[in-house]
Amino acid sequence: MSQTMLDLFSPEHMQQARALAASSGHSMIEMLQNLADLQDGDFCQALAQATGLRLLTMDELHQRQPAFDVMSFSLAARYHCLPLREGDHLLLVVSDPLNNTVFDWAAEWLPSGFATYLAHVTDIQAYLNRHEESMRAMDGNMLAGNEISAAMATDVEHLSLQSINADSSPVIRMVNSTLYDALKAGASDIHMESVAAGLVVKYRIDGVLAHVGSMQGADMAEQAISRVKILAELDIAERRVPQDGRFKVMMQGRDVDFRVSIMPSIYGEDAVLRVLDRKSLSDQAQGLSLKQLGFDDYIIEGFRQLVTEPYGMVLVTGPTGSGKTTSLYAAISEVNHGHDKIITIEDPVEYQLPGVLQIPVNEKKGLTFARGLRSILRHDPDKIMVGEIRDPETAQIAVQSALTGHLVFTTLHANNVFDVISRFLHMNVEAYSLVAALNGVMAQRLVRLVCPHCAEEVIPSDDLLAQSRLKRDETAHYRFRQGKGCGHCRGSGYRGRKAIAELLALDDELREMIIAREPLRKLKDAGRARGMKSLREAALESVARGETTLEEINRVTFVA
Repeated sequence: MSQTMLDLFSPEHMQQARALAASSGHSMIEMLQNLADLQDGDFCQALAQATGLRLLTMDELHQRQPAFDVMSFSLAARYHCLPLREGDHLLLVVSDPLNNTVFDWAAEWLPSGFATYLAHVTDIQAYLNRHEESMRAMDGNMLAGNEISAAMATDVEHLSLQSINADSSPVIRMVNSTLYDALKAGASDIHMESVAAGLVVKYRIDGVLAHVGSMQGADMAEQAISRVKILAELDIAERRVPQDGRFKVMMQGRDVDFRVSIMPSIYGEDAVLRVLDRKSLSDQAQGLSLKQLGFDDYIIEGFRQLVTEPYGMVLVTGPTGSGKTTSLYAAISEVNHGHDKIITIEDPVEYQLPGVLQIPVNEKKGLTFARGLRSILRHDPDKIMVGEIRDPETAQIAVQSALTGHLVFTTLHANNVFDVISRFLHMNVEAYSLVAALNGVMAQRLVRLVCPHCAEEVIPSDDLLAQSRLKRDETAHYRFRQGKGCGHCRGSGYRGRKAIAELLALDDELREMIIAREPLRKLKDAGRARGMKSLREAALESVARGETTLEEINRVTFVA
């Protein structure tokens, strides 16, 4: 180790770091790294040489099994350390070898003969994150239970670690801890799947399903699904037909809604819970703009032109979870200057926007999209947002609203901008009325971004290029990157998402082609002649800039 590195751990530096730690509330090890101004890897190498501990990398950590039976998960998270097993040997991996509290505890409670290793705190956190959901969500499995308590049915569940640990019912503990961990992980959906051996729990995070745990026993699986049905006020005796419901929980002082779908399967029933964290979404909506969503500049410019027209219809299309509603909210936020009456009808209201009248659909009470839209037109609106066009009646009213001087924002499930046209025609909307009302269509997807903290340059394999329908000479200017996994990205290699899109603005020539029922190929050629880029082209441009990976865009877009 160089003299400079040795100076880092000199008494003077240690005293300075101790003083900074006392005044800032941070740990002494953090202050030492700040003083050294070193990257994580370099600092850990210096620390390993100074302390004589062997340094473990992220990959080496994940090659070893956790030993949370000798040191609880919560204690490991508190002290930023890991109990691991390597064969018959027990390892204690620490991030702060200057913290004597950890070593005092280990000396008293761990079996003798354990070995001490070193890892950076972000790598330890990534390991803990990977195991967190299964450890907490499956805590209820430590107790056996065969009955559903009548106390299961409560109006609003209050979620906290204290309430979860205090509950005596293993089924309630399992379900509540699953909800708690899903919210903490930022999941958009929770999947509870009945299998032959019991129940499998998965979270959808950044659009991708992640397995987080399982329950053994068909009886426990049935009780867990019944618990969800009770929360959503569904019929627990009915197991042969699909059911839909909702329920609400309180967590850290905020309301969180869950939309529940129950589906019968060959092994029992499956449940999917859509997470609707309105407080989080409303926080995100503050200052929301199209630029924040990651759209390319030419998409932003074109879409802004569409949403500032005085009347007509603007459509955003894509599959569930592709960010359609967020894009429309960003557009409304940009045009909401207080001079227009803006009304939305949604199922459910996901964001709360100031100065906008937002109406939630309530089909049980008879408030459907179509009925609500009729009422909105009598409320003197200037701009209207219809959360989704699901049926011919809503489609007809939305088109007529756009033809009678209103600017209508709405969404539709279709794969691309041209499929939208056929969807409307199948809903018995006249082609002439549709093209007269329609200003433009944007189809979008969300792609995961390479984690900036662990990204590294890579060379894609020939097989991957072939799967992506690319030739190596075509990608000479590409900057291929991928994340190796770290604490910032929960070990996935991806952190955050951005929107990619294709945008078609209609002009008179395109309208005439649609009315004449021209072939799809000619419509695509006409769109390209007007500068339209396909979703696949937009995705490849993102790969070329090093923002995402070929594997990710192959998952999200059609390989053609």
